[in-house]
Amino acid sequence: MKVLILGGYGVFGGRLAELLSDAAGLELLICGRDLTRAQAFCARFRGQASVRPILLDRRDIEDGLRRLTPDLVVDASGPFQHYGERRYGVIAACIAAGIDYLDFADAADFVFGVSRFDAEARTAGVFALSGISSFPVLTAAVLRAMASDMEITAVEGGIAPSPYAGIGLNVMRAVVGYAGAPVTLRRGGATAHGIGLAESRRFTVAVPGRVPLRDLRFSLVDVPDLQVIPPDYPMMTDIWMGAGPVPEILHRALNLLARARAAFRLPSLVPFSRLFYLVLNAMKFGEHRGGMIVRARGTVAGRRVTRSWHLLAEGDDGPYIPSMAVEAIVRKLLAGERPDAGARPGTHALDLADYDALFAGRAIYTGCRDDDAEKRARSTRTSSDRPSTPFPRACASSTPCACRGAGAGARGCGAVPGCWRGRSARCSASRGPATTWP
Repeated sequence: MKVLILGGYGVFGGRLAELLSDAAGLELLICGRDLTRAQAFCARFRGQASVRPILLDRRDIEDGLRRLTPDLVVDASGPFQHYGERRYGVIAACIAAGIDYLDFADAADFVFGVSRFDAEARTAGVFALSGISSFPVLTAAVLRAMASDMEITAVEGGIAPSPYAGIGLNVMRAVVGYAGAPVTLRRGGATAHGIGLAESRRFTVAVPGRVPLRDLRFSLVDVPDLQVIPPDYPMMTDIWMGAGPVPEILHRALNLLARARAAFRLPSLVPFSRLFYLVLNAMKFGEHRGGMIVRARGTVAGRRVTRSWHLLAEGDDGPYIPSMAVEAIVRKLLAGERPDAGARPGTHALDLADYDALFAGRAIYTGCRDDDAEKRARSTRTSSDRPSTPFPRACASSTPCACRGAGAGARGCGAVPGCWRGRSARCSASRGPATTWP
């Protein structure tokens, strides 16, 4: 199988190649506008998959497809927000050539609009899936698990990357590009607009049984989730997604610039992208940990509930998560399992079981919490019994919890209301799949 990766030596494309390095018989075409960088990447690549450096500009994609005849094209270049008039040129070329297509697109409008090619892709018998990354694929998988017994009405959450994860220049161009600009989302039951990076909320990522990330500031980002997830949930009135980069002092500086641009109608901050890129990648200090949180409000049997799903990634494993969704689909293709033909956002591309397999053997942990139960547990304690952390005490009972899954510890065994021990020695009965809901 031959896979052409546009931006194959970049942050996301390079990590995808590394994730697929053990796939014998897979040929990876590492493409981009800088042949020297492509050659350098291939020279240091190690694995059973073969790699080949290719000089290829996305504007010449039609010629590249005729010359290289790949089975699959993965667009890992970007920034997708800045593709201009021919923003869907690669997708159109792939469909015309009868070649399957995936991308890492993080631009909400781009991903939402890819369905316009659905009929053409079906006729050609190929798939074109857009937004195959944590936003929105992992978010959507989490919400489908929650919705198994819950009618979801509101969603909020975000990703907090490790300060050591590194960020590509194109990603920084995308982020700075929408700073201070209108971001389409759903608010109060209607389509509305927030201001990119000018709105902030605080979340604590706390996987049951693991030391939580410290309370972090998240700011509104223009990600596909905001537009492609609400159509799956007719009762959803609100959705908000943010990013929590550190150090916070730089985060707050970007917040101020975003607010200034919005208030004084200043031009785009894209010319400052390289400056932010250099500064953010230079200021690497603190914990080498990252995380993600998805919190949903809704009803279960007429009762209002709030649930949250947490992910914690330790060390170098976290930065690979955005590339894992494409990895999973490629491995499915190698095993003979194809997505249905058509062009659409990738919200239904994977389930949480697929992510469980991807996370296995890595320092990546997930778990669920019943936020309402924990809040009630805290409110019923006396001030002297209240813990110093914002979370309930881990269960100290010698009786195993009668709950299931890593996240089931949020329900607890009853010895301590709102027990969140999860996968622990005493709560041995809760050692089920990490995505099982209590």
